Amino acid sequence: MTGFERDKGDGLRRGEKALVVLPDRNSESNARTVDARLDEATGLAEAIGLEVSERLSFRIRQPRPATLFGKGQVEDIAAHAEEQGAAVLVVDAALTPVQQKNLEDGTKAKVIDRTGLILEIFGERAATAEGRLQVELAHLDYQAGRLVRSWTHLERQRGGFGFLGGPGETQIEADRRLIRDRMARIRKELEQVKRTRTLHRDRRRRAPWPVIALVGYTNAGKSTLFNRLTRATVLAEDLLFATLDPTMREISVPGFDKAILSDTVGFVSNLPTELVAAFRATLEEVASADLILHVRDIHHPDSDAQKSDVAQVLTDLGLEDAEDSPPRLEVWNKVDLLEGEDRAAVENEADRRDDVITVSALTGEGQDALLTRIGAMLRKGASVHHLRLPASDGGRLAWLHSRGEVLDSRSEGDEMFVAVRLSPENWQRWQAL
Repeated sequence: MTGFERDKGDGLRRGEKALVVLPDRNSESNARTVDARLDEATGLAEAIGLEVSERLSFRIRQPRPATLFGKGQVEDIAAHAEEQGAAVLVVDAALTPVQQKNLEDGTKAKVIDRTGLILEIFGERAATAEGRLQVELAHLDYQAGRLVRSWTHLERQRGGFGFLGGPGETQIEADRRLIRDRMARIRKELEQVKRTRTLHRDRRRRAPWPVIALVGYTNAGKSTLFNRLTRATVLAEDLLFATLDPTMREISVPGFDKAILSDTVGFVSNLPTELVAAFRATLEEVASADLILHVRDIHHPDSDAQKSDVAQVLTDLGLEDAEDSPPRLEVWNKVDLLEGEDRAAVENEADRRDDVITVSALTGEGQDALLTRIGAMLRKGASVHHLRLPASDGGRLAWLHSRGEVLDSRSEGDEMFVAVRLSPENWQRWQAL
């Protein structure tokens, strides 16, 4: 925790009782039901150890600049908080600093909005140095506008020096300057991390192994599938944002010596803009992949809405519908939870499409079919090339065997003639070697 973050006395404690409140706005075009949105907000609150004692939703016809909710609604929320003994009020919306402070005054409870809640989760889960820097940068950006409620000393003013010193700078101005300076230092550190990551990515591109990136809504089962395919032990729990930092492992794919599978942070609706910017470098792993696996919880009632949210984040990254974006396969996960007609309908739809496959990451159902489909997609559009290379160049021959399908090879003196089927991407890589 930096010296600029909220006083510990103002922070959240695990086990505290919380009230989850959803402002339901008429003007919002939201494909999710109120219950589904309350479920997600409750899951976010529980992900940082809060004990949700009650969930409420209020229809908001005209958002109030001072409190978001109407006066009567604020009084109603305060009454419920007192009745439940809730010390924390979780508002599933982005609040302005003024709204946050006024709601705290009106309800006598600590208030955290959706952005602050997700930042708290990311702060707990970041494991790598890069992840912690990204979270701190996003947190400082978020805090900069909330100094009024976050510090108790802000009304003090530093005196000037000498006879002509004047009033000096207020404490709030000093703290904001310190935050700006710290953010500038973090950005420089992240730029260095980004350069290092780019070098590693370029090195992987020259290596003879395709990279497959898992993306999807949080809690869709990406980490469970990752563990199933790689026999790894990445944290995989029924918990929102169980994975934060990217993890890469080797897997076996038909037609390839090996491939690299990358697990990434889960997406979520209304992801705070501070975090979209902060985690852009991490999600660039997706942009450089050879294939994107979009893992969907097909059992979830809001699966279609979650797909739209993932598509929006990919659009923000410049990947949606881009000509040079990696090919994509939808992996409809958790089919083991479907029964009867529901399961039959899902499987029939998947059979009609060539960009969908059904699996159960938990039971392993569909795993072999998924790996076969991955291999086929990595070779899609491949052409046969006839190459000539030095007979002593075993490294390049190994590259061709692992990245493509060697159809024929023969040696004549100091030269070797090879017929190999390569995808367009691997043909470009070969030419760049």
